[in-house]
Amino acid sequence: MTVERVGVVGAGTMGAGIAQLACLAGCETLLHDPVGEALARGAERVRADLERGAVRGRWSAGDAAAAADRLRVAAQLADLEGCDLVVEAAPERLELKRELFAELERVCGPETVLATNTSSLPVTEIAAAASSPERICGMHFFNPPALMKLVEVVAGEATGEPALAETAELAERMGRTPIRCRDAPGFIVNRCNRPFALESLRMLGEGVAGHAEIDLVVREDGGYRMGPFELMDLIGIDVNLSVAESFYAQRAEPRWEPHEIQRRLVAEGRHGRKSGAGFYEYEDGKKVEVSADVDAATRELILGRLLAQLVNEACFAVEEGVAEPDDVDAAMKLGLNHPKGPFEWAREIGPATALATLDRLAGELDADRYRAAPVLRRWSELGGDAPPA
Repeated sequence: MTVERVGVVGAGTMGAGIAQLACLAGCETLLHDPVGEALARGAERVRADLERGAVRGRWSAGDAAAAADRLRVAAQLADLEGCDLVVEAAPERLELKRELFAELERVCGPETVLATNTSSLPVTEIAAAASSPERICGMHFFNPPALMKLVEVVAGEATGEPALAETAELAERMGRTPIRCRDAPGFIVNRCNRPFALESLRMLGEGVAGHAEIDLVVREDGGYRMGPFELMDLIGIDVNLSVAESFYAQRAEPRWEPHEIQRRLVAEGRHGRKSGAGFYEYEDGKKVEVSADVDAATRELILGRLLAQLVNEACFAVEEGVAEPDDVDAAMKLGLNHPKGPFEWAREIGPATALATLDRLAGELDADRYRAAPVLRRWSELGGDAPPA
């Protein structure tokens, strides 16, 4: 079935962005929020962003006007009756989402696909109390939806193939790249990016280098747009800590354990750019530059440790059936603008090099935290361009 009528529940930044994409994709789009003022602001944001995109040449003025004409304001959840697909973009609270999906099952037709934009909650748990869990899946957009090209299409334990296929087809019509994955903590991107912050924090805590030095190496030698500490300051150290704690609560993997430095900075009110101070100081919203100089040996150590853990986490994810290696690489580049995916990095540095780094760190620092994924060990032994199945 081709999706023609889309509902979006939640008119905040993410919901408005998703509604904009649906309008541009040619779908009649119904935007709902239980708070009237928030709904009005969200609808106005969609219209303003469509006009702004036309001014910037991203689409024509005619396309913007036609898209805006497809937007409908749904004051009541019941107004979403008849939608082919509904995307929920409500706050990240499990009980709230369960209640929403129960109500959506009641008001929408039996064929309506119900998708959640959750980034941290298990799709299977959201659908656990549903009467038709086969039509519930994840449709995880990245912020801002209008610019980020990735959509993770997440299969819960009971999700049916028709729901996944319709969700992926709509994502393609929106101009996004849908990548399918299994329901697991963090799906692909948030899971496989865990080491970017956590391994950097560990190196900082061990005195390997300062935060500015680590950022410098990651940018200059790794080709990343931002270093890990710059990125944590941008998104909020408190937000980063909350995500880390959520991961660790879902599964107490030693390599996912939040770092004490995060907790200390949050307790001190140093939340990053938004508070005027984090790892860096900020004046009028701009980072106060810090001089940094790193010798060649330390540079190699920093990037080697970081890449080894990125490769290792991706290998664990593939071994658990979360996604295929090529999909992991594509997701990391599309969802986070990484210069290379973890399996591309593994081929560049060699899986044996990544494994040797992990084994050395396991012996010197923490055997559990640096335990190598079995598939990485097999890949190192057998060779080849991709990890063995």
